[in-house]
Amino acid sequence: MIASSVPELRIRTRNAMPVREGGDHVLYWMIASRRTRHNFGLERAIAWATALDRPLVVLEALRCGYRWASDRLHRFVIDGMADNTRRFAAAGVLYHPYVEPAEGAGKGLLGALAARACVLVTDDFPCFFLPRMVASAARQVPVRLEQVDSNGLLPVRAADRVFTTARSFRIFWQRVIADHLGASPAVDPLKKAKLRPAPALPRAIARRWPAASPALLGGDPAALSALPIDHAVPPAPCRGGPEAAGAQLSRFVAERLPRYLEERDHPDAGAASGLSPYLHFGHLSAHEVFAAVARREGFSPDRLGRGGGPAGGEKRPSGSREGFWGMSPSAEAFLEQLVTWRELGFNAFALGASEGEGPRPAWKRDPTDYESLPDWALATLAKHERDARPRLYPLEALAAGATYDRIWNASQGELLREGRIHNYLRMLWGKKILEWSRTPREALAAMVELNNRYALDGRDPNSTSGIFWVLGRYDRAWGPERQIFGTVRYMSSDNTARKLHLKEYLARYGR
Repeated sequence: MIASSVPELRIRTRNAMPVREGGDHVLYWMIASRRTRHNFGLERAIAWATALDRPLVVLEALRCGYRWASDRLHRFVIDGMADNTRRFAAAGVLYHPYVEPAEGAGKGLLGALAARACVLVTDDFPCFFLPRMVASAARQVPVRLEQVDSNGLLPVRAADRVFTTARSFRIFWQRVIADHLGASPAVDPLKKAKLRPAPALPRAIARRWPAASPALLGGDPAALSALPIDHAVPPAPCRGGPEAAGAQLSRFVAERLPRYLEERDHPDAGAASGLSPYLHFGHLSAHEVFAAVARREGFSPDRLGRGGGPAGGEKRPSGSREGFWGMSPSAEAFLEQLVTWRELGFNAFALGASEGEGPRPAWKRDPTDYESLPDWALATLAKHERDARPRLYPLEALAAGATYDRIWNASQGELLREGRIHNYLRMLWGKKILEWSRTPREALAAMVELNNRYALDGRDPNSTSGIFWVLGRYDRAWGPERQIFGTVRYMSSDNTARKLHLKEYLARYGR
């Protein structure tokens, strides 16, 4: 073993292959934590390179054959590649940003680099196609493959079960969080690293799998249009990458965080963080977000669970949403989203899908399956599946925002234009799709398709949790029992219009 500051709970060895001490380099396969700062995976790779006295090679690849591949998603990832190119060059690390020019063209690249490696380190992201991709690589590469979790403040495997409510998960993480806050990733692991310089890639590898062109990294639309991806979904107005992520975080903490609690639900107020796309693509770390909030709030670990009082003060009841961190109400409300709700989704994906045959309880089923909903939700939705719907909209009409509901159309307009939906309105957006679909299963399919195709933060444990919440996950039964919804929580556009400030939002995104 090597001396490493990365907690063992965050590291999984995925095959039985040995470390090849006589290899040419240590290989870090950057697939989810696409950043150079606050990155346990990169930190682990640097530790191996230091211990073995070998150069570090970083591969960040982008395939074109994944579902929903589009100009929007590609552009956001490639923006990050441009940032990483500059950062790794400044540190003297060999970084290879590869963008697949045709489906399947990248096949063999990882194997070619791993064939000469001492050890292979990659990221642990328990969602979308990435788990299958890593499992396949683990069976094929001739060296040890380690997978490192940089997803949240908690290691995804700190828990031993899937939590079915936000409160039960909150009770758990409040009990153990102090043990993990002190084991944060290095702010800039490249800064103090003393690594041997890596020679250029072998000519045969560089010729067959060339690095992304300066034009593509620089944002040239023609270079992007040459790729075989969906060009009907244009790039979002916001830029991707760690640099844009850091700027967005700074603006949020300085300008929006103080009014987050009071104004976050009002679309006109513009108090949302805007950080979810950067967290999803790994351009920003939850640790970096927490550190920025903690600095502003003057946070001290001895205030945990004591409502901001001095050490030895009255301790808050376990599971309380307010006062645990000893920060301002707005900061506490934001951290409830960052820690409880975001990491609850990762908990479901990391521990939910089990191997083996036979029936499984709902909490052990694949969290993307309709049958993973709680039993009460499945029962009430089945009971009302044949209820008459007020309107039925095909997917094409929904995608175009062509319904009778002005608020819903504006929400879909924001998704089409910006690649996001305001947090509160995303809940209403999903509830109306349930109301306008023939069956709950069709509603789920429509939500998944629209969200994952257009949203920058789609294809993520957190956004999947939001979709399934619409159908009852992490919720409870609500009365009175209604048509279509049964006892699943109901929301209406009329009530939303009464509660929220929407005038400017409707003017901006309405048809």
